[in-house]
Amino acid sequence: MTERHHLLVYGGTFAAVDDRGDIGGGRGAGACPPGLFVRDARHLSRWQLTVDGAVPEPLAPVADGDTARCVLVPRGGRGEPPSCTFFREQAVGDGSFVESLRVTNNRPVPTTVRLAVTVDADFTDQFELRSDHRTYTKAGVVRAREVLDDGVEFTYRRGAWLSRTTVTAEPAPDAVEETGTGARRLVWTLEPEPHGTAELVLRVMARPHGEKRALRVPRSPAALAGQQRDAEGRFVEGVAFPTGWPELAAACARGLADLAALQVPATGPDGEELRVPAAGAPWFVTLLGRDALLTSLFTLPYRPQPAAATLLALAAAQATGTGREAVAQPGKIVHEVRHGELAHFGQVPYGRYYGSVDATPLFLVLLGAYTEQTGDTALARRLEPHARAAVGWMLDHGGLTSRGYLVYRADRGGLANQNWKDSPGAICSADGSRPSGAVMAAGAQGYAYDALRRTAWLARTVWDDGTYGALLAQAAADLRDRFQRDFWMPRRSFPALALDGTGRPVDALASDAGHLLWSGLLDKEYGELVGRRLLEEDFFSGWGVRTLAAGQPAYHPLSYHRGSVWPHDNALIALGLARYGLHDEARTVAHALVDAATATGHRLPEVLAGYGRDTHPEPVPYPYACVRESRSAAAPLALLTAVGGA
Repeated sequence: MTERHHLLVYGGTFAAVDDRGDIGGGRGAGACPPGLFVRDARHLSRWQLTVDGAVPEPLAPVADGDTARCVLVPRGGRGEPPSCTFFREQAVGDGSFVESLRVTNNRPVPTTVRLAVTVDADFTDQFELRSDHRTYTKAGVVRAREVLDDGVEFTYRRGAWLSRTTVTAEPAPDAVEETGTGARRLVWTLEPEPHGTAELVLRVMARPHGEKRALRVPRSPAALAGQQRDAEGRFVEGVAFPTGWPELAAACARGLADLAALQVPATGPDGEELRVPAAGAPWFVTLLGRDALLTSLFTLPYRPQPAAATLLALAAAQATGTGREAVAQPGKIVHEVRHGELAHFGQVPYGRYYGSVDATPLFLVLLGAYTEQTGDTALARRLEPHARAAVGWMLDHGGLTSRGYLVYRADRGGLANQNWKDSPGAICSADGSRPSGAVMAAGAQGYAYDALRRTAWLARTVWDDGTYGALLAQAAADLRDRFQRDFWMPRRSFPALALDGTGRPVDALASDAGHLLWSGLLDKEYGELVGRRLLEEDFFSGWGVRTLAAGQPAYHPLSYHRGSVWPHDNALIALGLARYGLHDEARTVAHALVDAATATGHRLPEVLAGYGRDTHPEPVPYPYACVRESRSAAAPLALLTAVGGA
């Protein structure tokens, strides 16, 4: 059976350890590669404890939490109780990993224990660990290991690219041994007194290429845990949780705590240092435009700071020119920002990648919503040039003027689909066939409509440009009329998932229709039909609305976007149902998601399998979901907005 990994996350750093607190290296299995990761690189690929040359057994394995704690004993039998017990505690901080190891002598006489921790740093880029069968050539790589007085330092150089990992210990190891594989073994001989204890503290500092901040390694896991609690407290402070619905309150609190841990560094237009929501751990501990925007929209009524930081970070990364490989065009908002080696050398296109049709309108939606919610017109004035450039992209390069809709084409080497359902084959007809040529995804048109309306309001009320405001308002009205003419499928009383390059409907029945309710693109009659349809049995699993209605040939309950249940998707649906006055339906969706969160420790995963609650009384996990995901963490707050504490 594959060993499960436990994830520790904080401030752009994450570690995945096994039940013993070890890191075994390799690619791992399932959703989580083993290792310590910072800025897309693995800074610890091996971290293995041995006692007298053998791997100890877990007496109490690592449990999920912000700190990894376990209890280990030497291998033995029933006839002879373990001579010692090992209490292991680990935590991560900004670019750091700290472990305390306490050895307790269980005997009334002195004992001698030979402890060793085998460590290595392979500096593998995260893209190399994905199960996509791609390989990447790396010429001229130089690796070095330097023994220090109190540990060892690993160095990785490729041209001007330089990364380091430093491992130190207190007390210093008695020896640092070579293993023959490039790893190093730190060795101690400990002699705890009868029924006494001895303790080691090991500290790891990752120094990725391009890191300019001065970071300090905290003294202990407890100190790191204290930092995390302080950050969580700042996030939760002032948020009023529903007293009449404790399960929703618990999901909101858990979500805010996860969001506090998922804040990663970013830079504003004037070089100011910011913290923005990362998309999710383990694969997306970085800024993704769409994800950060939706997360910020969900948290806006309760925590407006992430919205302001996200807007500034995305404005700083907004495209000003055209780049074919990055799908960049003037005014377009970035989809993904990466800091790893492969992005640096152009071996993957994601250093700054603009393959998203919907991040740009969502940027405008958030700017308008933030200004309306907070009254902070200064930010709207500061970002006026960026907002106008984003509108310009929608009208020109985006396709609103020439095609009538936002349009994307599959990006060879990048993303085939550039809306929120971005996996290959996610945009499909009911029979599973894929559209050819340009794609006009339904949900993105809703975002564009809302963006035009909100930016028209900013033009009139903040920028003192009534003419521009009237132009955008008319563009929004025209888009609404076109959409209901071209996307509505009368025989199915439902909007198409998309239009293909010839304007023909892509006829799968999909949850994206709920995003149209959130955006207000449908008129009242159509909106009510759609809202009620989403709660019928083929769509609604009991844990939420499926991305694709069951019964269609394209449906698969364990696919990423063809029948699974996404919490953030359902949060948008709940907000949309409430907008159209379908409050009972909104409460049904909210209760389903809260029940799913309650069954999984009050934490909503990125995605759930689409199996029905009637046959599966516990939510079935999707096998490759992000363990922590910012949009899912923020989803309970969106539910609170949609239905209150009812």
